[in-house]
Amino acid sequence: MIERRLEELWSNLQGKKPQLPHFLSEIRLDSIRGLNDLRVVFDYPVSVIAGGNATGKSTVLFAAACAYRTPDQSFISRLRPSRLFPGYRSEPGMLRDEDQEITIDFDYVTPEGARSMQWRRSKHKWSLNFFRRENTSQPERQVYLRTLSNLKDLSGVNASIVLRGRRGELEETPLTASEIEFAHKMLPFRYSEVVNFSRNGRNLLFAAQESGATYSELDMAAGERAILQLSQEITQLNGALVLIDEVEAGLHPWVQQLLMVHLQQLALRNDLQIIVTSHSPIVLDSVPSNGKIFLDRDELSGKVVVRPAYRDLIQNALYGRSNEVLKLLCEDKTAEGILEGVFDFLLPKEGISKETVRIGRDTGASQFPMHAETLRKFGQIQDTVFVLDGDQRDSEIGRKIEDRAGHSVDILYLPGEETPENWVWNKLKHISDVEIAQLGINQAGLSNLMNQLDALYDSASSNSSEIAKSKFRSLAERLHRETSEICRIVSRLEADRTESDIQPLVDELRGILRQWRG
Repeated sequence: MIERRLEELWSNLQGKKPQLPHFLSEIRLDSIRGLNDLRVVFDYPVSVIAGGNATGKSTVLFAAACAYRTPDQSFISRLRPSRLFPGYRSEPGMLRDEDQEITIDFDYVTPEGARSMQWRRSKHKWSLNFFRRENTSQPERQVYLRTLSNLKDLSGVNASIVLRGRRGELEETPLTASEIEFAHKMLPFRYSEVVNFSRNGRNLLFAAQESGATYSELDMAAGERAILQLSQEITQLNGALVLIDEVEAGLHPWVQQLLMVHLQQLALRNDLQIIVTSHSPIVLDSVPSNGKIFLDRDELSGKVVVRPAYRDLIQNALYGRSNEVLKLLCEDKTAEGILEGVFDFLLPKEGISKETVRIGRDTGASQFPMHAETLRKFGQIQDTVFVLDGDQRDSEIGRKIEDRAGHSVDILYLPGEETPENWVWNKLKHISDVEIAQLGINQAGLSNLMNQLDALYDSASSNSSEIAKSKFRSLAERLHRETSEICRIVSRLEADRTESDIQPLVDELRGILRQWRG
């Protein structure tokens, strides 16, 4: 149910993006907190910035906070780079932060078209640069920034300061229905009332549950307090930029997922753009691939870079969720289908369940060395097999994978010397009448269809690889099948033929399975 709701939200939010009154589309940071020439693109209204420690997640979030001038004058000085990125200097000759020019560039999408702006620090002073455009000022927008330090340190909160203070009138403000509703969707109980008491800038929440329990936030669990504070602070915002550091702090995994659902509902309803940082795979799973921003420190250059949005296999490895499975990384859906066919044949014979093997794809061979480095860094390289297409046998990719992995790894190749599509195509030409029934067509019909497509693509001007892929996709469409489904059927049949050229791959995978199981 919740997965279906997320998919609906993803579609609706992506469609809503062009109608948003303001959208921060890109930030570029140079020479700040060890980040150099870092470009971060926001493509979905709710973005999750993930990555290891010291990769700049909070720095990017703070930079986003400086993108706008806020209507609330009390926040203007707080959301400026001079406040969020202060430089330390002591007495002359003593320690101080590195003195260099810093730039933070912003690109916006507005109803008036694309806009850009730059914050620049030189000679210890921050200034705005509008690239010689006249009559231009910093765009204005509500900005909400919450970090872990924003959450009250309850050791320093005393109810008597609020309730029995000598100066100022005690203000009592009940939370609105929408604010309480936000909390109800995530907490396992219902409130009859929640009230905020304030005096002299100090606030204290009191809650009454329908069960009869009453208590202040001094007795609230961290997760309950965080949810109530968020509901109080963001449910009434409209058209704002909402920034939350470590959004999962203090929350159960199930509540993390619910929170991300309701944040996206708020974004849809109130025209919000939301950017959060997180170490939680639950939070990452709650947004589409174009809402995930992975920061990583490249070991060769030492620079922080934005990695492509990882497929599930890599993402799970980064967060320790692949320790009990054998992981295979291949290039695309065709390769995935071939591997699934081999495992359909192998796993029952070896007595191994399908749940213990996980296949990741859509990374492209050129990205395999980068993934090898990432998997090694997070201690996940030992149970990973890299499977390259047959036309990569004589390339340098295998060596590069081993170099970045730091030691010997399993690198296998799909059968054939050309693309996997070509291999499957050639096997289909020799498939038997009994076997061909699995495709819902007879041998004469399949032969006729393939001959037509061969003739159609014979004069195509694209390279042989693209022709093979296009021709195979056309065949799948004519058969009303997915390309991966056809590959799986052919691969399973070939794996059962002892004379097939797929047998070296079958034998290698059998050996790896037995070694892994042992």
